[in-house]
Amino acid sequence: MSSELYALIDTLAQEHTLSGKEYLRLITEYDADTVAYLAGKAREEKEKYYGSSVFIRGLIEISNICKNDCYYCGIRKSNSSCDRYRLDKSDILECCREGYDLGFRTFVLQGGEDGYFTDALLVDLLTKIKSAYPDCAVTLSLGERSYDSYRVLREAGADRYLLRHETSHSGHYARLHPGSMSHSHRLGCLHSLRELGYQVGCGFMVGSPYQTAEMLAGELEFIESFKPDMCGIGPFIPHKDTEFCSMPAGSVELTCVLLSCIRLIHPTVLLPATTALGTLDPLGREKGILAGANVVMPNLSPADTRKKYMLYDNKLSYGAESAQAKAALEERMASIGCEIVVGRGDRAGRHGKIGKEY
Repeated sequence: MSSELYALIDTLAQEHTLSGKEYLRLITEYDADTVAYLAGKAREEKEKYYGSSVFIRGLIEISNICKNDCYYCGIRKSNSSCDRYRLDKSDILECCREGYDLGFRTFVLQGGEDGYFTDALLVDLLTKIKSAYPDCAVTLSLGERSYDSYRVLREAGADRYLLRHETSHSGHYARLHPGSMSHSHRLGCLHSLRELGYQVGCGFMVGSPYQTAEMLAGELEFIESFKPDMCGIGPFIPHKDTEFCSMPAGSVELTCVLLSCIRLIHPTVLLPATTALGTLDPLGREKGILAGANVVMPNLSPADTRKKYMLYDNKLSYGAESAQAKAALEERMASIGCEIVVGRGDRAGRHGKIGKEY
C-alpha cells in the first residue's frame, strides 16, 4: 500500500474529513493492506466511545404493502408476485412482548409505505408500547410522511427514525425511482426529522445499478455534512421480480471499506452490520462489525411473515438473523471479541459516554 493512502487514512482518523477526490482514491485504490489498516483505525475509533459493545435492535417488519414502485425493491407496488401481508396492533404488541422478554430494549417498526398505518393508528400503537415498556426506545422506518405526521409520531413517543436516502445524487436517484418520487423531498424529510428532535438515520446501497465510484465518494461527503445519528448501508442485492434482476450484487469488501470510512468521519455514529452483508457472505455480519459497525438488528417478526418481506433475493431472517437465536448471535459476536449489550443503545455523548443525550 502506498504511503499516500496510509496518510489519507491517518488524516481521516485525525480530522474526520477528506476531499471528494481523496475519498475517491480510498475507495478505488484500496488493497488488502489498505482494508486492514482502515478497519483497524475504525475499530480504534469505535472503541473510544463504545468499547466492545454491539447494540441489538428487535426488527419488526409490520407490512410489505407499499404505494411506491422503486425499481430495485421486491415489495414494490407493481410486483404482482409479492405475497402481501400486514400485522395488526395486537401482532406488533406481541412481537414487542416477546422481544422484551428476550432482552431487547429497542424495537424497530419497519414497513412499506402502507396507508393503513395512519397517524391515529401509529399514535395509539406508540402509546401502548411506551406505556408497557417505558425503558425501551422505538424506531420507526416507514418511509416518507408529512412534517405534521412526523411531529405527532414524535410527540407520541417515537425516538428514532430510519429513512434511507438511497443515493445523494439526484440523477442517480431518478434512475432508481419512478418520476412520482422526488429526491429533494426525500432529503427534505431527513431534515424535518432532525428538526423535530428524532435521532435520525439515513443510508445508501453499495453497488446499486448505475452507481459510480464518484457517486460513492459523494455519499461519504453527504455523511460528513449531514452527520446522521445512524447510518445503514449494505450491498445492493437484486430481486428476481424487478427490472434489475440480472444486475450484479454489490461488494461485501467495498461495503466494509465504506463502513470504516463512515466510522472515521463520524466516530459516534450508530452503524449497523446489515442483513444484506450476512446474505451475501456467511461471515458478512462479523466482517461489518470488524470494519467499525456496532449495531445488529435480529428479526422479531412473526415466523410466517419473514419470507414475505423480501426486499431482495434470499434475504436472511433465520439463524443468527432471528431474534429468537440471540444466544447464537452472542456467541458469534464473542468470537470476534465483541459483546451484545442489552439496553436502549443510544448514540454516545460528546464526552465519550454511552447515554441518551448526544
